[in-house]
Amino acid sequence: MAKNFRLRKKVGSLKFRFNGALDSVNERLYERRTKEMITMFEYPYSIELLTPKRSNEGAAEEMLSMFREKYQRVFDSGCGASFPDNPMGQPRFSLIEMIDQCGLSIHPEEMVMNLNTFHTKEELDGLLKAAVNLGLKYLLVVRGDGGPALSKLSPESIGAEMNVATSIDLIRYINREYGGVFTTGAAFNQYNRSSFELDRLRQKIDAGTKFVITQPVIGRDPNVDRIMDFDISVVIEAWMSENVGLLYKSVGKELGEKAERYDPTQNLKTLHEVYPECCVYLSMLSFKQDFRKILPRLQK
Repeated sequence: MAKNFRLRKKVGSLKFRFNGALDSVNERLYERRTKEMITMFEYPYSIELLTPKRSNEGAAEEMLSMFREKYQRVFDSGCGASFPDNPMGQPRFSLIEMIDQCGLSIHPEEMVMNLNTFHTKEELDGLLKAAVNLGLKYLLVVRGDGGPALSKLSPESIGAEMNVATSIDLIRYINREYGGVFTTGAAFNQYNRSSFELDRLRQKIDAGTKFVITQPVIGRDPNVDRIMDFDISVVIEAWMSENVGLLYKSVGKELGEKAERYDPTQNLKTLHEVYPECCVYLSMLSFKQDFRKILPRLQK
């Protein structure tokens, strides 16, 4: 699947190169951006895979078995996986712990470990050193949701100057202390004010960010379009649940016209048409479904 996907991208790039309707500047931008995306993410989808909650420790064997099964299914399908770090402020087992407890195989090119600022410096360094030892390569660095059960990273412990450690601070710290070991990525929230979010993205790139993952996109989004010519790989997030109200609530927006009769499968097809060069991050994907029936790039 990965090889076929790369071949389709290369063919698409060749067709684009000979399209006389586009000027040479746009042509070079497209070729450079497409080449970077193929090099960095040689798979069609990155599937969000949540580790078990720590509150489920009583059912240890069952939850380990379920996670192991989902993990294997993702990679058997030819996709990559992204592992959130205590999302919604709920303490969960780390990817590092799950690899150890489940004896999981490592797929360095297809795995993205998320890391946020809600750790002590000791926890942070422990996770990073373990990731180095396991040969993990990609990190998605975000500020995180926080919560009463989670620690907060001291900004001065990573050389930051503000009162609160930001994702930019953490990206800068990782690239300073582990330069050349990890490829760091960042989040882009197209629902925020455009000028604010674009400025933050520029700061993240200056700190060493090499790829960016958007918030869930519904159809074509003008703010997402604005980052396509940045010198960075872009991953588009697709909301795969019919409960689109939860999405709008999480980004602090009122239900819009696009939310009426929302069909996640149809929206995914639209995103492929609008952003064909991008790997797609699938959030809220149900593992009860047959991936090949709902994911167009697995059908080819």
